[in-house]
Amino acid sequence: MASPSSTLPRRLAEHLATSLPGHAAHRSMAPEVPIRRADLSVHGRDCREAGVLVLLLPQNEHLAVVLTVRRDHLPDHAGQISFPGGQREPDESLATTARREAEEEVALPPSHVDLLGRLTPLYIPPSNFCAHPFVGRVASAPTLQPADREVQQVLRVPLSHLLAPATRKTGTRRLNGTDVAVPYYDVDGHAVWGATAMMLAEFLAIVRTADGAPPQYPSQ
Repeated sequence: MASPSSTLPRRLAEHLATSLPGHAAHRSMAPEVPIRRADLSVHGRDCREAGVLVLLLPQNEHLAVVLTVRRDHLPDHAGQISFPGGQREPDESLATTARREAEEEVALPPSHVDLLGRLTPLYIPPSNFCAHPFVGRVASAPTLQPADREVQQVLRVPLSHLLAPATRKTGTRRLNGTDVAVPYYDVDGHAVWGATAMMLAEFLAIVRTADGAPPQYPSQ
């Protein structure tokens, strides 16, 4: 019998080529403040474009997702949990950006990444980024490590953990001078929230659909 690490990527690629959950999934992990659908759209934005890589890799016959812990001194999203990614360079495609940033941040050679498709772009107001996430996979588990000054730690999070309902929690954060309820994923004591959690929510919804299950993201 084929392992999930060999069969799921193919099914994901098929579903990524069809309609996506989009902003409905994004809003399920957004802070509980009024958010309109248009607020999340990248269309018509005067923003900085970023390529982001949602990377799947094999881990003990199963699959894991790569996340990074950003250092505390950074001007954007300091100390937060992120996917590898960053700002697009001139004359560079967003897919190339996602793979280049993964190499610069976690020492993953771009040639090792097989892109399966792209998720819904997301506008991030605090940093004025328009994030364009791509889903990729590697055939074998590479050696990953922090490769630049932005990354403090590389996390390999089992996909099964992210899919478990108990991983999604809600806490309180002070945003713009107001205490608000913020949903997050609890990953080894790290709170994955904000734009990363929103992109992750759409990815997990697609994984569930590829496995023949309902998306299971709460509505807001």
